[in-house]
Amino acid sequence: MNKQDLVNAVASKTGATKKMVADVLDAVLDAVMSSLKKGDSVTLTGFGTFRAVHQKESMKRNPKTNAPVRVPAKNVPRFRAGKQFREMVA
Repeated sequence: MNKQDLVNAVASKTGATKKMVADVLDAVLDAVMSSLKKGDSVTLTGFGTFRAVHQKESMKRNPKTNAPVRVPAKNVPRFRAGKQFREMVA
């Protein structure tokens, strides 16, 4: 399912217009990304938690040349599914 499929499914289930659903979905995703960028986590009870995790600098190898490559430290997004979501999928 892609974003447009999700918009169509929510619109048909709620009776809202596709434009309205798309705007709300964009606003939710922007809010989640803004919170993660600030270092906050976002918890949606029953669904899961989005959080930013700091990865330390590390050394990797280029598989083509076998040369060592330094990977700089960075923050990466992580998602942990909630219990209700895990049980539903299992």
